Amino acid sequence: MLAIRFDRFGGPEVLAPVEIPAPEPGPDQVLITVEAAGVNFADTHQTDGSYLSADRLPYVPGSEVVGRTADGRRVLARVSGGYAEQVVADASGVVEIPDELGAGQALALLMQGLTAWHLLRSAARLNPGETVVVHSAAGGVGSLAVQLAKEFGAGRVLAQASSPAKEQLALDLGADDIAAYPLDGKADVVLDAVGGALFDQALESLASFGRLVSYGNAARTGFTPVDPARLGRLNASVVGFWLRPTLASPGAFEQPLKELFDLTLRGRLRPFVNDPYPLAEARRAHEDLWARRTVGKVVLRP
Repeated sequence: MLAIRFDRFGGPEVLAPVEIPAPEPGPDQVLITVEAAGVNFADTHQTDGSYLSADRLPYVPGSEVVGRTADGRRVLARVSGGYAEQVVADASGVVEIPDELGAGQALALLMQGLTAWHLLRSAARLNPGETVVVHSAAGGVGSLAVQLAKEFGAGRVLAQASSPAKEQLALDLGADDIAAYPLDGKADVVLDAVGGALFDQALESLASFGRLVSYGNAARTGFTPVDPARLGRLNASVVGFWLRPTLASPGAFEQPLKELFDLTLRGRLRPFVNDPYPLAEARRAHEDLWARRTVGKVVLRP
């Protein structure tokens, strides 16, 4: 079968199409024929070695797929080695999905949707009427966070994005205005996956009892150390968030995902999906992700 693999660390150039044997499911596993595989920014960290050690090479990236099981069920699954035509998944990580839910939509709701849900509900603990700033508001997480913030009762949602076209997309998805620092007013919640200078600007823009939730470092620069005395002066907090340990908590996976499915099928949530890339062009997908040319969920199709 066709898969995408890398045998050394680096940028998108290390990703190469290869023919490898189809996987064999073990006990309590299912074999899935892949309809679409999701691409996440975390995959770029695997490729450059910041998430993996050299003893894991060669490696097929990809943590999520939509596909069919041998008995015909259409499923969304958390996997390892998802950039492939077939993949095995633990039965516990498989969720059946309706045919009317697009593959790209379903993939967007798994990692990005659950991230956006937990950023607002679990990490920021959003209260009705609060002002929310979403960085990277046209990205996979950001585009959903903009919509969910409104759905969860935010009074005002401000969007930050890297181009006028992406800013317009965020406005079309429900953002009230564009965030420009220094803000006109203060923010109760800021969701930041960028880091760098944007993190520092956001921190100074927090209202009293505001929460800056950090869940990434797309800028790939070091963070300015946060002095507790500075937080005391601001009367605000910085919250770190990582989805993986969050999903290990009781009730953190199935119920939020069902809510996201329901909101999407009722038309209240619009997962935005980038034009799909052929599986063999995974390198180009990563190049576009690095260059911030993508919007919404990035998907590979075998």
